[in-house]
Amino acid sequence: MDNYTANQVLNGTWGEMWLNGDLMAETTALQAKVTLTKTAVNVCGTLVAGQKVTGMELKGTLKMNKVSSAMIKANSANIKLGRTPEFTIISNLDDPQSAGAERIVLKNVMFDELTLVDWEAKKNGEESIPFTFMDWDLLDLI
Repeated sequence: MDNYTANQVLNGTWGEMWLNGDLMAETTALQAKVTLTKTAVNVCGTLVAGQKVTGMELKGTLKMNKVSSAMIKANSANIKLGRTPEFTIISNLDDPQSAGAERIVLKNVMFDELTLVDWEAKKNGEESIPFTFMDWDLLDLI
């Protein structure tokens, strides 16, 4: 896209997140990143080592307003039994002034922690939940 207007910049207010097919309206932010793992490669004739990609790290963070015990229900029983629950997350960012919607699915999502209690007087409840994932698919791109 050579030229764009300020109105086409995507605004996260229009983001949506589904967890195993259920819309999680309490979501306030979602981030997923692919970080490349590199190994130094010595190259003759230069003092600078080259880099070879030897792996990937797939991590993210889900932020939600605390309105229910949904995350505790989805994870607690399995964790106590020594099982690692896996989930599918679908992110949809569809700003009405953008050039389209961006939908991405994250596969084999595993949450890194489960917060059982976290509250403070005069503070709205929120959850920030780090996770890893094993794969992703691009469903719709702008």
